[in-house]
Amino acid sequence: MRFLRWQLGYVLAMTLLALKSPNATAADWPMGRGGPARTGVCECALPDSPELLWRFEGEGAFQSEAAIAGGVVYVGTKKRAAYAIDLATGAKRWETKLEGPVDAAPCVAEGRVYWADESGALTCLDAATGKMLWNYESGAESHSSPAFIDGRVYFGSYDQCLHCLDATTSTLHWSFETDGPVHCAPAIADGRAYIAGCDSLLHAIDLATGEEAWSLEMSSYSAANSAVAGGVVYDGNYGGVVFAADAAKGEQLWEFDEGQGEAFHSSCAVAADRLVVGNRDKKVYCLDRKTGKPLWTFETKGEVDASPLIAGARVYVGSKDGTFYGLDLATGEKRWEYVAGAPIVASAACAGGRLVVGDLQGILYCFGAK
Repeated sequence: MRFLRWQLGYVLAMTLLALKSPNATAADWPMGRGGPARTGVCECALPDSPELLWRFEGEGAFQSEAAIAGGVVYVGTKKRAAYAIDLATGAKRWETKLEGPVDAAPCVAEGRVYWADESGALTCLDAATGKMLWNYESGAESHSSPAFIDGRVYFGSYDQCLHCLDATTSTLHWSFETDGPVHCAPAIADGRAYIAGCDSLLHAIDLATGEEAWSLEMSSYSAANSAVAGGVVYDGNYGGVVFAADAAKGEQLWEFDEGQGEAFHSSCAVAADRLVVGNRDKKVYCLDRKTGKPLWTFETKGEVDASPLIAGARVYVGSKDGTFYGLDLATGEKRWEYVAGAPIVASAACAGGRLVVGDLQGILYCFGAK
């Protein structure tokens, strides 16, 4: 009986932990980097050597990460094409044209898909049909993957603002203005949105009021998305520095300087004790979460603008050398690769035991177990 009570307690604890997890679920990857905290971690199991299951040829380069929900892949291209593709078969379900080119992941929530594009529009589409439900104009181009939380949608724009809209009506609740374009997607955790932008500051913004809780000087501008885990915000900048900050107080905890001054355009993927990020010096770095000390590096033959994805004991990341890599999370050793031939700057998405990533030639690939 005592053992049974222990088992029930353990199951309940694990269930509550899963509900609080900032990572994507095994079934869905509903927005850029998997969820609002932007950790880049997938809970689903993948084979050690994923096989190519299908290829989808789109109109225009795939620079955007995909979102996956309900067995459907949602992804856009630089020629304004927005697609819904069956995850199981690679068959196109619908296609529509957005107002501008797309290089940011959409967000899927409650039967709707939210897409920001380079025209400055945030477009809400019906997830089942692709029919436009509403359109909001920010006034300047956007490269920001929207986030959905509690009936509101958040996205950044080159109008220097983070916008908070009603997800059903597009009514503006508030805009938070910075001193430079907001390229990144907002990372959201514990009632705050975190954005790092071209004003060289990391901002923490209260979701309810749109007021700033704190800001932290980063010494250089940033295009990467912040990632939030365990009360810590992680980000990298164009000065070649990755840093960690206390999410509650805004105090810097550590920083890592890669030494060459090359940009961290890539966003961090955050595992239990380490984080992984790509750099334009053609390397992938793995750092200790507590100290920022390097644990390993992996060198590719091209710049690494794509953000890594962590699934189990593997790291998956593309490079401008045209290769999609599977690395050992513990050691950084290459365990698998797929040579696409065209540069890969899009980050991968993962759901239902499948990996999805696109290249600049306009091919979307799906990998998994046959």
